[in-house]
Amino acid sequence: MTDLQAAWRDPELDKHLVDLITQAADRPIKLMEVCGTHTVAIARFGLRDLMPPNIALLSGPGCPVCVTANRDIDLAIELTHVDGVVLATFGDMMKVPGSYSSLQREKADGRDVRIVYSPLDAVQLAADLPDRQVVFLGVGFETTAPAIAMAILTAAQRGLDNFSVLSVHKTVPLALEALVNDPEVAIDGFILPGHVSTIIGPEPYRFLAERYHVPGVATGFEPVDVLQGVWMLAKQLHEGRAEIEVAYRRGVSADGNPTARARIAEVFEPSDAEWRGIGVIPGTGLAIRPEFAAWDAALRFDVTPPPPKEIPGCQCGEVLRGVTLPFECKLFGRACTPEHPIGPCMVSSEGSCAAYYRYTDYGR
Repeated sequence: MTDLQAAWRDPELDKHLVDLITQAADRPIKLMEVCGTHTVAIARFGLRDLMPPNIALLSGPGCPVCVTANRDIDLAIELTHVDGVVLATFGDMMKVPGSYSSLQREKADGRDVRIVYSPLDAVQLAADLPDRQVVFLGVGFETTAPAIAMAILTAAQRGLDNFSVLSVHKTVPLALEALVNDPEVAIDGFILPGHVSTIIGPEPYRFLAERYHVPGVATGFEPVDVLQGVWMLAKQLHEGRAEIEVAYRRGVSADGNPTARARIAEVFEPSDAEWRGIGVIPGTGLAIRPEFAAWDAALRFDVTPPPPKEIPGCQCGEVLRGVTLPFECKLFGRACTPEHPIGPCMVSSEGSCAAYYRYTDYGR
């Protein structure tokens, strides 16, 4: 452990920040973190227990696996039924339940579903299997989209006509607008996602402060990072300000990562996207541009999944909106556990339900 890392875990520094938060929080405040890694850090280090009673830290739609709608999972499952198709995916998508099945269950039933560790592994898989159609399930936010864009560019450069991507990507900023406009949520400020912000920078969130007077702070993932972000938000609210600030300057620059954004813009264009628990949010999806239609699995394969349906009793959608806490779901810790998950919020390692189960007393 480096000296700097040790400082990030300094109990005295944590206590000092909590004292500053307590001084600044002069009224009830609801803050939402919009990053699965923040969700895990807050639960793992017991940061909710350090908060004064008038500050609520809510988990939002920051887990890309969790916000993937049943309709999109059902489509991926339907593709595994097409003769000659190999579906490649990140491992955390395997156990996510769709309306009627999961990729793990389809694999157990003999469908060719393979876990890869990067999109380029899927490209290489297509090169190694010229007689098969390899479909990569493209899931994630602005953080993973550049690598998947590069996979499509690489496949195009190599002339691999047996590779395609099913893009169910989502982008974060406009989803926050949907939450701001949700009267059930009533968010006072956002702990903005560190990983996404390294790509897009702070500017795309600016409208939250200017149009809705809701502040946001992009911060890192160590306990002191999160506490600093909470303090900066509480301070803004105490002073009647609404600004977009960056506490995570070692990772987030004013311009983000222009190269990564250029790759996204080259391959993808904005589209409407369905978010679990929220619904369709215009402009928050990433569709493959017409120039790369040959590598768009949604266009290459004419498949129609059955009508989607939700899992009875699962409140993952409400958890993702911050209107229900994980332990308030009747399935939590009983029928639904990480070993036997029913909803995606318990499947993903970054899901709110999984974090509460692993790191709080509610999971015991």
